[in-house]
Amino acid sequence: QVQLAEFGGGLVQPGGSLRLSCAGSGGIFGINVMGWYRQAPGKERELVAKIDNGGTTTYTDSAKGRFTISRPNNKNAIILQLNSLKPEDTAVYYCHLGHLVPGQGWREAWGQGTLVTVSS
Repeated sequence: QVQLAEFGGGLVQPGGSLRLSCAGSGGIFGINVMGWYRQAPGKERELVAKIDNGGTTTYTDSAKGRFTISRPNNKNAIILQLNSLKPEDTAVYYCHLGHLVPGQGWREAWGQGTLVTVSS
């Protein structure tokens, strides 16, 4: 069973930076996409950024130019660098994995979430 462990998050002042990391374990197959979603109070969960196993990245408009998603040497780990943070970035950030499981199709997993609070 896939498990996603998230690290990072916390309280930061507007304009500051944070780094979120996520490590996956438990059998992740080669064709996959890992990413970060966020959910602010009273709002729906939304995509922030994602990266597939080939290194192709996707960002929402709010993330472009401020956030960077990367996939270091460990293929099943991702990092989200958050720069120039704004109060409206305050949310619970969730790590997400989608992968193609042989014989079972596309399967997804979620991390438990980590809180990012941007406030002075």
